[in-house]
Amino acid sequence: MTTLSPEDAGRRNLLLLVQLRWLAVAGQMATILGVQFGLGVALPILPMFATLGLLIGLNLVQLLSERRRAVTNNQLFAALLIDVGALTIQLYLSGGATNPFVGLFLLQVVLGAILLKPITSWAMVAVTSGAFAGLTVDYHRLDLPPMMASNHSLPYLIGNWFNFTLAAVLIVLFVTRIARNLSERDARLAALRQQSAETEHIVRMGLLASGAAHELGTPLSTVAVALGDWARDPAIAGDPARAEELADMTAEIARCKAILSGILLAAGEVTGDAPERTTLRRFLAGIVARWDEGHPGLVRFEDRLGPDRAIVADRALSQALVNVLDNAAEAGARAIEVTATVKDGELVLSVIDDGRGVPPGILAHLGKPYQSSKNRRGAGLGLFLAVNVLRVLGGTLSVANRKLEGAEVVFRLPLAALTLEDAR
Repeated sequence: MTTLSPEDAGRRNLLLLVQLRWLAVAGQMATILGVQFGLGVALPILPMFATLGLLIGLNLVQLLSERRRAVTNNQLFAALLIDVGALTIQLYLSGGATNPFVGLFLLQVVLGAILLKPITSWAMVAVTSGAFAGLTVDYHRLDLPPMMASNHSLPYLIGNWFNFTLAAVLIVLFVTRIARNLSERDARLAALRQQSAETEHIVRMGLLASGAAHELGTPLSTVAVALGDWARDPAIAGDPARAEELADMTAEIARCKAILSGILLAAGEVTGDAPERTTLRRFLAGIVARWDEGHPGLVRFEDRLGPDRAIVADRALSQALVNVLDNAAEAGARAIEVTATVKDGELVLSVIDDGRGVPPGILAHLGKPYQSSKNRRGAGLGLFLAVNVLRVLGGTLSVANRKLEGAEVVFRLPLAALTLEDAR
C-alpha cells in the first residue's frame, strides 16, 4: 500500500475540488437556463454567467499552476472560500435565503471538515453561517409568477438560518473527531507494520548469527585442541614467553566460545548448559565488572536495588547493556555511571556518560537499524538491538542528551520478566 505525503494529498484534494467545481458550473448553468427559459422566471443572467466564467477561469489557472506544486491547508481554504463566494453571489442574484439551493452551503462545510485543519474548518462554518445570515436580509428579489410566489416570514428565515448553523457545527464537530480517530488508527497501523518489519529484521539477524555461531564452533574447538597439545610440548613449556602467549591465546579462544554460546542461547538454542540461576545484584554487577576488565576504571556501578531477588540471567539483556556501554566508550566518555534501582515492580537501569552525546539524527530515529555516526560496516545496531530486547521483555529504552555533556540511556523493564517463578 502506497502512503501519500501531505503535499501529494493536498495536491490531489485540490484536483478533486477542481472536478467538483466543474460539476457545480455545469449544474448551475443548467439550472439558470432551465429557470430562465423553462419556467419563464427572469434572472439577471449576465452577472450570473459572469460568475460562472470566473469559476471556469479559476479552474483553468489551478489546473495549469498547481499540478506540480505542493498545496497547503491555506490554499485549500482559499479555494473553498472562492466557491462559497461564488455560491453567495448566485444566491444573492436569485432570491437569497428563499432560494431552495441555499442548503448547498453545507457541502462546503462538509468539505472543509474533511480537508482542512480544525481551525480553518471552524472558520468555514463562520463564513458560511455569515453568508446565510446576510442572504436572509439582503438579496435580489425575483419577479415570480403567482403560482410560484411564496412569502417567507422573517422568523421562518431566522429559524432556517439557525437550523443551518446548528447542522454545520455538528458536522464539523463530529467529522473532525472521526477524521482524528481514523488518523490515529492509521498511525497505529503504521507503527505495527514498522514493528513487524523490525521484528522480521531481528529474526533474520538471529538466524545469521546462529548459523555463524554453529559454523565457528568447530574451528574454534579444533584450535583449542591444538593449543592444548602445544601446551604439553616441552619446547614451548620451557620457554616462559611462548608459554605466556599460549595461555593468552587459550584464554581468548575460551572467551570466543563463551560469546558464541551466548549468541546461541539468546537465539533460543540449547548449548548444553542449563539456564543460569542467579540474583539480580550479581547479574548486573557481573555485567559491569566483565566490561570493566576491558576498560579499566571507566565504569562505576551504583547499587540501589534494595533486597536482592533470584532471577534467570538473560543473555539478551546483558548484551543490550554491553552495547550501550560500548557506545558510550566509543563516544569518548571518560566516566560512565550505571545506576540500578527497583521501583513499583520495575527495574530501572540508568547509564550516564560524559562523552560527545548522541547526534540528533540518531535520536530522531531511535530504535531503527544502522543509525550510526560510525563509518564502518555493521555499525548502528547497538541501540536497535537494545530497544527491541527491551520491547520483547515488556520494557522500554529511552535516550537523551544531557545539558552539559554526554548522554543518558534508561532501561525500564518489569521484574517479572526476569524473576524466577518460585521467587515471586
